[in-house]
Amino acid sequence: MSVKLIWGNVPTWAYDSVKGLLECLKTVEPSTYEHCLRVGEYSRKLARDIGLNEYEQKVAEFSGLLHDIGKIGVDKDILLKPGRLDPKELDIMRSHSTISETIVKPLATNPFFAQLLPGIRGHHERIDGEGYPDKKIGDEISLFARIILVVDTFDAMTENRVYRKGLPPEIAFAELKRCGGSQFDAQLVKAFLQAQPYWKDKDNEQETYHEIIKKIA
Repeated sequence: MSVKLIWGNVPTWAYDSVKGLLECLKTVEPSTYEHCLRVGEYSRKLARDIGLNEYEQKVAEFSGLLHDIGKIGVDKDILLKPGRLDPKELDIMRSHSTISETIVKPLATNPFFAQLLPGIRGHHERIDGEGYPDKKIGDEISLFARIILVVDTFDAMTENRVYRKGLPPEIAFAELKRCGGSQFDAQLVKAFLQAQPYWKDKDNEQETYHEIIKKIA
């Protein structure tokens, strides 16, 4: 897979900026904060394993770290509601992707952060056009958004929450495979299913986690 990016450098202040944003999220909703750390790490690894270069991997990583930062603006009663959301609540919840984009936009005067915005805004777009907020279809959706959707969904399904226990990985894998080509990019699902079981053996599973935690602690 290929992606068109303006080559550049990751600014030296990038981690400190992300640290500040994530620290705000942590005070509001700690489980979402930890979810973002995992999604950032998984996004980088999937980008690597489909052959993207190191700069592209960093774009994937930072897009994943910040994809849910907009949940700062979602009421906790909605964010943590154990039952089905009503239509109004669902609209509020779905606004988090555009809120995330709005929060990150002031940093987008830097080219690196500008290239994070499509992945952040579009991480709930579906290949079949039934996603949000823009109902894009197939390759109209940023590759980084498609990467995040796969790993974000896997982590959400397998994560333990206050109101439910996470699913076993094999059930989450089956669901990703079932929805490949409709909700998810089928090629990315295939790459994820092949690579993810070996990530813990291949390298440090929590590289991003420790890098961010080190700066926050």
